[in-house]
Amino acid sequence: MSGRERIACLGAGRMGRGIAAVFAYAGHPVAIVDLKARPAEDFARLAAEALGEVRSTLGMLAELGLFDGAAVDQLAARVSVVPEAEAGAALSGAAVIFEGVPEVLDLKREALARASRLAGPEPIIASTTSTILVDDLSGAVEHPERFLNAHWLNPAYLVPLVELSPGKATDPAVTARLRALLEAVGKVPVTCAPSPGYIVPRIQALAMNEAARMVAEGVATAEELDKAIKYGFGFRFAVLGLLEFIDWGGGDILYYASHYLAKALDDQRHAPAAIIERNMADGRIGLKTGKGFLDYENLDIDAYRRERLKAFAAMLDQYGLRRPPVLDD
Repeated sequence: MSGRERIACLGAGRMGRGIAAVFAYAGHPVAIVDLKARPAEDFARLAAEALGEVRSTLGMLAELGLFDGAAVDQLAARVSVVPEAEAGAALSGAAVIFEGVPEVLDLKREALARASRLAGPEPIIASTTSTILVDDLSGAVEHPERFLNAHWLNPAYLVPLVELSPGKATDPAVTARLRALLEAVGKVPVTCAPSPGYIVPRIQALAMNEAARMVAEGVATAEELDKAIKYGFGFRFAVLGLLEFIDWGGGDILYYASHYLAKALDDQRHAPAAIIERNMADGRIGLKTGKGFLDYENLDIDAYRRERLKAFAAMLDQYGLRRPPVLDD
């Protein structure tokens, strides 16, 4: 076995299996720990199902061209499923424990309390909850300075982003260690304050609800709306972040457009955010003034624009939309 740090996934559900595949792919031994006592035949069935899904996931990644399928068996062999009776050894031997039990506060607190006792004080413990704030869970954890939330986006084995949310008691060194580990396995961690919805779920909830309203209002069919999202919204924001895009086009454009939409649609949910109003008053409107949400004062603006436009051009290849010019004979 490699000298890479051992990982434990608390719970044998979909998230635990996805995370196991990520770390096995990156060379880590992984234990999927079942904290529920169950008859031997039931555990054997669960273990076979979990290991089968991990292997299937790795096989699919090979089929997608990420690696040679001949290595699937080697990667899958790094994952084990551990019964409740052996949980202590697996958890205490792990560098990081990812909790992935169902999204029920009491269930998570119970699992975290028990796991933290069994693990001892050393392993980092991270909940993968998508809804529960870190400090609603941290009180159940012994040595809460080593606890934080780590929200993976499904499918965990493909989406790069992991949103880290430290709590009041979290040691900043723990956040830094987990961030470094995630980066080492090819993930892109971001850190955010404990806030409902983290970053991506909060933004996407607004966008998804607005798209649904537009279908209900007869603005466009679901098919046309999704085409617009893929080839416009998604195309842009695969290259530029939302705040970067505000600066790129100009915060003044968003300011005026938001006021117009709020009036035209008679709905204040389209009104500009208070920070947009403040930035407008302060002249922080983006590239044209050298400052906005980001600072551009010491940036080669022309080189920056070319780099971003080059990335847009590369997106045309991803979409299969690059076309040669039509030249006269």
